[in-house]
Amino acid sequence: MTTTIPPADTADVGTRMSRREVLQALSGLMVGMFVSILASTVVANALPRIIADLNGSQTVYTWIVTSELLAMTATVPLWGKMADLYSKKLLIQLSLGLFVVGSLIAGFTPNVEVLLLSRIVQGIGAGGMTALATIVMAAMIPPRELGRYAGIFGAVFGVGTIAGPLIGGLLVDTSWLGWRWCFLIGVPFSIISIALLQRTLHLPVVRRKAKIDWLGALLITSGVSTLLIWSSLAGNKFDWASGWTALMVIGGLVLLALAVVVESRAAEPIVPLDIFRNRTVSLATVASVLVGVAMFGGTVFLSQYFQISLGKSPTVAGLMSLPMIFGLLVSSTVAGQLITKYGRWKAYLVAGAAVMTVGMLLLGTIDANTSVVVLSIYMAVLGVGVGMLMQNLVLAAQNDVPAHELGATTSVLTFFRSMGGAIGVSALGAVLASRVTSLTTERLGPAATAGGGSAEVPDLSTLPEPVLRIVQEVYGIATADLFLIGAPIALLALIVVLFIKEKPLHTLSGDERRAKEEAAAKAATH
Repeated sequence: MTTTIPPADTADVGTRMSRREVLQALSGLMVGMFVSILASTVVANALPRIIADLNGSQTVYTWIVTSELLAMTATVPLWGKMADLYSKKLLIQLSLGLFVVGSLIAGFTPNVEVLLLSRIVQGIGAGGMTALATIVMAAMIPPRELGRYAGIFGAVFGVGTIAGPLIGGLLVDTSWLGWRWCFLIGVPFSIISIALLQRTLHLPVVRRKAKIDWLGALLITSGVSTLLIWSSLAGNKFDWASGWTALMVIGGLVLLALAVVVESRAAEPIVPLDIFRNRTVSLATVASVLVGVAMFGGTVFLSQYFQISLGKSPTVAGLMSLPMIFGLLVSSTVAGQLITKYGRWKAYLVAGAAVMTVGMLLLGTIDANTSVVVLSIYMAVLGVGVGMLMQNLVLAAQNDVPAHELGATTSVLTFFRSMGGAIGVSALGAVLASRVTSLTTERLGPAATAGGGSAEVPDLSTLPEPVLRIVQEVYGIATADLFLIGAPIALLALIVVLFIKEKPLHTLSGDERRAKEEAAAKAATH
């Protein structure tokens, strides 16, 4: 099927940025996107050293990651809404500024309390960067051309997610740097990004009276935060079936139900409920949640598997993630180029979801004796699947909504993908802890897990040889089980994308489409 261009699409609705100007502006966006995503993952291999140096507890260990992810996820819809009302350039520079402040506080933190506060500030900034980067792209570039650039951004997102543990491990293992550079490393890049955007990003500012729905924002943030806090603590601080679970789940759902009521009546809702009447947006949202669970869950626990089950150092564990990075990088970039060339995109969504499912099933067969070569192939397969699927879900949704809803639509997809990742990591983490406890008890007896010892990550250097082998075997089996749980989730994503209807890609950028829509609305009122 060839893409047909309506005559009206060729109207002179504004000055389009040249390809050179687009690439210059994208350089600033990509740098900012990379460091904001990196903030979520760079601490993965550095956490044991951070906790030891700051005298933190096992609870703090979890919250150093979770607090940043919570703040990022909960504030994405607010950033997206503001992008529809205010200067996108100013907002993206503000988000990078917040990220710089949070990173500096974290890098010079004297204790764990200040570190947790800094991670929240970092998360708010990262939430803005994650949402706004894709929104700015849609404003500059027509969907027909977006595949070429979206593939690069998908690769940046994936590389930032997966390369974080590698960079963190290298920094921790380098004596003259240390864990504080896990936070400080992003500061110069963020400042460079702000400067690049100031010089290269030129977008028209839509000036109109606007009213932010602060009550809706508060209810959405509170409801989501409650559910994410519950998912991160359940199975650790209290049982899944407990009074705390009932209280937090019911409380979170009530807050979200109130948010739906408020949003349905607000003049300028944070999340316009009307966008869910669009079949493509609704299906892409569901698929984004499922992709979030598969991608975040898989990468977080693979790092631990490398170190405990295979006995690798933090740096080597990071290097072992490279096959997944390359798989994601190649598939995301190639798919983007092919979409731009031929104008067809659904085949890549379906293929990506299918390959992701196969990758999860293959990784469900690993154990403590799996060879590095076989493991690398399995990881590359998973990376290829995620690379084809993740960013193209956003492209499909952006292509199917009015220009004035691009910001809200993009932020909703980003929000649900992050929420899927946060809940997936928390829930799969609880499953991992439970499986490790039960398998260790089976092999070493109840005394091995008495006193809550199973909740602690074992120090392999202190274990006698027979116990070491059992612990490595236990973590290998438990990690494989997580991917077997993830495989049906990936299969659900495949079923969902099959129902997304392919539509021709627009040939106008978001700003051009918006100008055209506003001109048509004015003509209709006269």
